[in-house]
Amino acid sequence: MKLSSRGRGCCAGGSRERGPPPRSPFVHQLRFSPLEKAKIAFMTLTLFPVRLFFAAFMMLLAWPFAFIASMGSDEQELEKPLSWWRKIVDILLKAIMRMMWLAGGFHWINVKGRRALPAEAAILTVAPHSSYFDAIPVTMTFASIVMKAESKDIPVWGTLIKYIRPVFVSRSDQDSRRKTVEEIKRRAQSEGKWPQIMIFPEGTCTNRSCLITFKPGAFIPGVPVQPVVLRYPNKLDTITWTWQGPGAFEILWLTLCQFHNSVEIEFLPVYIPSEEERKNPVLYANNVRRVMAELKPEKLEDDLDKYAASAMKMKKEKVDLKEFSAYLEFPISQTLESMFALFDENEDGVIDIREFVIALSVVCKPSKTLETIQLAFQLYQSESGTITEEDLAHILKTAMGVSQIDVTHLFRAVDEDEKGKITYDDFYTFAELHPHFAEDYLYADQMGAESGLETPSLSAPNGICTDFSPDNAGDRKKPLQKKLN
Repeated sequence: MKLSSRGRGCCAGGSRERGPPPRSPFVHQLRFSPLEKAKIAFMTLTLFPVRLFFAAFMMLLAWPFAFIASMGSDEQELEKPLSWWRKIVDILLKAIMRMMWLAGGFHWINVKGRRALPAEAAILTVAPHSSYFDAIPVTMTFASIVMKAESKDIPVWGTLIKYIRPVFVSRSDQDSRRKTVEEIKRRAQSEGKWPQIMIFPEGTCTNRSCLITFKPGAFIPGVPVQPVVLRYPNKLDTITWTWQGPGAFEILWLTLCQFHNSVEIEFLPVYIPSEEERKNPVLYANNVRRVMAELKPEKLEDDLDKYAASAMKMKKEKVDLKEFSAYLEFPISQTLESMFALFDENEDGVIDIREFVIALSVVCKPSKTLETIQLAFQLYQSESGTITEEDLAHILKTAMGVSQIDVTHLFRAVDEDEKGKITYDDFYTFAELHPHFAEDYLYADQMGAESGLETPSLSAPNGICTDFSPDNAGDRKKPLQKKLN
């Protein structure tokens, strides 16, 4: 099973043949040929405004139906079978939403497999999550989703969201995550009375090059789930929306400028957890992830250890494409050149091999940020075991998948003695004492400037897949993982 035509299973481990290591899942770069640029220019002046108008019109057309159907709906009524008139509204809204996607160039949607009944699987786990276009299966099924509470106040869109009876997560309520898990568990164990809940367990958008670690929130109820795989087998990937890459409006514009956009939705067999998996949501999540992507994470981590050890022995950090090929023991190809270009930010024909190793660690151990940071310190530290402010900037820039970052405020806070250098122990101690350091010293200023948009929550950068997994107070590494994931 391949994740997508663009992902090629390179970090999913689906192929037995040896390929190049996976690229960072949080970076997406688009390169257009002169012909593609000409097509986009032509479509911008002709097809784009027409499609944008009809898509907006269809959303506005759906609003009154959703508004009327949502009026006066209490919890008891929601748990009852739909009345005849609500069934009609349901059919009308699905038809209108389908026309909206049709206007956007999704002329047909390839569906494989059979969607399970709510009584068979109360939760649908969808991956890989790469764009706001992943709302397509939501509008096809009208399954409930987990969303930020603020979303219901968005004009028009908020009304449509409320119609599908989502589970809302409130930022202002410190106990919101626990309540969300309890609500999902209550609905999931209602024996089909509530609509199915569609959850994106990765918790953030990636470029579909691999499946990152699933967050356990969807698996805490311990009920059967149905895995759903999303693919966008397009020659030009204008769909993907990651932290480093085209912005939200640019993605919309480029996608609407494509004559046709392909999407595949595959419903896999229902996964029934074992008794051990019911008691251990993390184990349950990892096993479902492996089923969806046929992953071999142990092999990836072995490769990471080998590449890290090799990088530490190298006499120089900068390598060209030929040296990069020899380092990976992989022949030069278009795939390798594309990977090399991701790290060649200055386009001077050389890359810092340490940045590659850090990015590889993020891919292999996305939920173990502390281990990635510790590895990065080992790569950058001097003989005395210290790093400079510039080193810390390189480390966090690569680990977070952003093009620029200012760590001066953070570095000075860690460097209490003003020595101009810090150790890993200094950094770890500071993170333990200031579990919200990322928000206080980095994200508040950096992420908003990076995207040019309103600063999002890092656990839900697109507002669709909020991370509602409860914090584990017993894990002393959790604060750092939570803030830098």
